[in-house]
Amino acid sequence: MGHGLEHLPAPRESEHRVLARVRAAPDVRLACQTRPTRDLTVTPLLAPSIAPGEALGADVRQGHESEVVVLFADLRGFTRMAEHKLPYDVVFFLNRYFAAVGTAITGAGGITNQFTGDGVMALFGIDDGPAVGSRQALAAAQAMIESMTRLNAELAGELKAPLRIGIGIHAGPGVVGWMGWGESFYLTAVGDTVHVAARLEQATKDYQAELVVSEDVARLARLDLAAFPAHRIAVRNRTEPVAIRVITRVADLAPLLADDPRPVSAGRGPAASS
Repeated sequence: MGHGLEHLPAPRESEHRVLARVRAAPDVRLACQTRPTRDLTVTPLLAPSIAPGEALGADVRQGHESEVVVLFADLRGFTRMAEHKLPYDVVFFLNRYFAAVGTAITGAGGITNQFTGDGVMALFGIDDGPAVGSRQALAAAQAMIESMTRLNAELAGELKAPLRIGIGIHAGPGVVGWMGWGESFYLTAVGDTVHVAARLEQATKDYQAELVVSEDVARLARLDLAAFPAHRIAVRNRTEPVAIRVITRVADLAPLLADDPRPVSAGRGPAASS
């Protein structure tokens, strides 16, 4: 709110509890609970298109800095395949693909954030923190590959070659909040962490791997990934390179993810240069 806030009566206990739960700023009040006695200016903070359930837990300022885990996935070779398909078939394949990976992401505790072309962005750890989010993201990667295997079996008669995906995961600070306009209004994250995660997804092409994760993710997840190749890759607009682990087959992570997390540090040895 703007002018006139000082003339509002103090929040009642019920309003105070809600404001505390959503981490509202001092100049934020609930319109359904506030009874103005004088003129004031009001700035809505949530779009009408957001359902009440979706608004719970989100910062009503539509943005706050938080540690977040970001996953990017991209479908390999789909553009070439789509050149020889009818538009209806392209939409059919994409929707089946999005359903497969989206279900895997949400089943692991993540939030499907963006579907762009044949790419997917997902967020983890929004409520539970980056340690839990890192393990969730790795579990999601495993479930995504398993879902793609099942999808390839179902569509074998329609595909010349199996559909493959590359996945990149990074953890770090980001600005998280509801962003957009009109009907295109969704919870997302922006910042360097998102940029790095996208770069790691692209690196799966360079290493011919299903998954590339940053050492930060391995450390937070308390997984010893010393058995997987270590590299340091440059990221545009970043001074320092990013230390990564390359997992050619995500299935090789299954034994580690099945164990209870242990307080080990990933990558104790010197990282190899790419």
